[in-house]
Amino acid sequence: MKRLFPWLVVLAFASIPLWLHDPYLLNACITTGIFIIAAMSLNLLLGYTGQLSLGHVAFFGIGAYASALTSLGLDVELIGGFRVVHEPWPVWMGFVLGVVIAGIFGYLVGKLSFRVRGAYFVIVTISFAEVVRLVALNWVELTQGPLALTSIPPFTFGLPGLGYVDLYGKVENFYLVLGVGVICQLVISRLTKSRVGRAMVALKENESLAVSVGIDVTRYLILAAVISAGIAGAAGSLYAHYLRIIDPDVFMFLYTVTMVIMVITGGKGTLAGPIVGGLIFGFIPVIARSFATPELQWILYGALMILIVFVLPQGIVPAIEKWFGVTDDKSATLEPVKP
Repeated sequence: MKRLFPWLVVLAFASIPLWLHDPYLLNACITTGIFIIAAMSLNLLLGYTGQLSLGHVAFFGIGAYASALTSLGLDVELIGGFRVVHEPWPVWMGFVLGVVIAGIFGYLVGKLSFRVRGAYFVIVTISFAEVVRLVALNWVELTQGPLALTSIPPFTFGLPGLGYVDLYGKVENFYLVLGVGVICQLVISRLTKSRVGRAMVALKENESLAVSVGIDVTRYLILAAVISAGIAGAAGSLYAHYLRIIDPDVFMFLYTVTMVIMVITGGKGTLAGPIVGGLIFGFIPVIARSFATPELQWILYGALMILIVFVLPQGIVPAIEKWFGVTDDKSATLEPVKP
């Protein structure tokens, strides 16, 4: 039953467009789903390796811009008068490149920043996100700067000779986001339950002991950073092709804060935590908008977050597991790891 329950949840989510026909609420479901995927990626770093990245939105934005520019094409002059001209490619190739490029930046940032820990690591990630935002804002020839990239094509699926379907509608995008979310969750689940995942948890619990039994700290932290950045890039690509317009505001620090809130309140280090936290804090603004002023909405948002943190310091999912006697064996076995 425990293995069947996640698939029942997926079926429940899949049924939403069948009975929910309000475009506004469907839009809220899609955008919330995209940020849940981004929060899942952050949870891999924060929850399983213990590394707090406050610049995680950089990978989200990199995935969005890389995917959008791949599908739109570009004509930009680089240093020395060298000009790069790129013809538009299919959107699915933009999605793949968005994931790959975000993962590459995750590797570079991890390689540089995992030499430090604690507050220094946080500062490095924030600085990286700000640098990327400034590049997007000022490299007008490439990104259009504050004017934004517009007319980004939607996802298209089909086979030659059988026709193609453009995912313009909200129902189609809902199922696309749900499908990508399920795949990302499966990847994270398989990773965290493997020997690699146990090594990551060991680093979080006791780094000195993990090193003493042969676990390569930098290797596993960089691996987590690459996968986490790639998943964040996938979320950014979905965001760009759903809204069909992006500007440097996609790098707003508020988006990183939103991901952190979803992970912490839901339960960091649990597979369901970002989903539960994302559903709660993704729909609070939607629900509160119907009866509260904008100022009161933020007060309710902050008050609920503080209440959850004080009453359930480990998060909602760990508290529910404790109440119902459900155990999720996330403990790491500190065994020698071959280099």
